[in-house]
Amino acid sequence: MNFDRLNELKAKLDGLRPLPDAAVRNLHENLVLQWTYNSNAIEGNTLSLMETKVALEGITVGGKTLREHFEVINHREAIFFVEEIVSANTPLSEWHIKSLHQLILKNIDDTNAGKYRSINVLISGAQHVPPDYIHVSDEMAGFISWYQKSASDMHPVELAARAHCDFVKIHPFVDGNGRTSRLLMNVELMKAGYPAAVIPVNRRLEYYSFLDKAHTSGEYEPFIRLIAEIAEQSFEPYWHALGIK
Repeated sequence: MNFDRLNELKAKLDGLRPLPDAAVRNLHENLVLQWTYNSNAIEGNTLSLMETKVALEGITVGGKTLREHFEVINHREAIFFVEEIVSANTPLSEWHIKSLHQLILKNIDDTNAGKYRSINVLISGAQHVPPDYIHVSDEMAGFISWYQKSASDMHPVELAARAHCDFVKIHPFVDGNGRTSRLLMNVELMKAGYPAAVIPVNRRLEYYSFLDKAHTSGEYEPFIRLIAEIAEQSFEPYWHALGIK
């Protein structure tokens, strides 16, 4: 795949740094909202964008479950942890992954939060069947080893997409794999200086379809192209905030 367009956009943004403090704050607030809303909505959370905004402000939305509120608050905390990982610029580890997952399921399923599954699972609607639970620890060790070896060989957008895809293929946790995978994807993008890529809920069908295709046939390109397209769109809020066409 050709990533020239993404490289050009990143160079353009890098040339504008440091960005004004007010713009950075506004962009960050919008990112936390959009990322939290879309990632949760993909998994079936019924809070609307505006209801998610209200929940992030600590206000309870009538008629919505406690779990849905925790999913919002937890996801924001997980984003903050992603930012800490990026800021520290340390190699991704299983501890990071388990810590992210623990934040995602905090007050929702504390028994399984941050712990690899001890049962076999199926992915609803998918052809791919995740590995037997007894292989999860070995698969995750292999995943981290591959990730660290590939970090310098792949374009950051390709690496981010592949990491997302391969993590979900293992499905190491009972629940919360999707949210965790989208957070992990952005660890790599943000480390490389790209904006976080938020997969919109209205592209959920092709997102799931391309993931399953990669898992069952080893054909990664459609999924990588999808992530590259979304990564390109993630620059738009910056141009808008800075008044650039």
